[in-house]
Amino acid sequence: MSVDPATLLAILIMGAITYFTRLAGFLIASRLTLRGRARAAFDAIPPAVLFALVAPMALTHGWPETLAAVAAGLAATRLPLLGVIAVGVAAVVALRAVL
Repeated sequence: MSVDPATLLAILIMGAITYFTRLAGFLIASRLTLRGRARAAFDAIPPAVLFALVAPMALTHGWPETLAAVAAGLAATRLPLLGVIAVGVAAVVALRAVL
């Protein structure tokens, strides 16, 4: 197996750009003083991104995944993140075995 130098360089450059973009966002966000609605909107970004990543998979791969996502969503109202992950994984495994 050989590695094309141009491909390797492109991967390294894209990785560096991704890293610096995330670092810049963190540095800028840490200097912002947000209050009220702006703070609420800023705090809503991570769950919105997570939902945007999970929803297509949950809604297009079949009933076990959809029902497991619902179970994890309900668990998220009461459990910490690790518990929600455990409920989601257990639910999808059990539902795939049954359905």
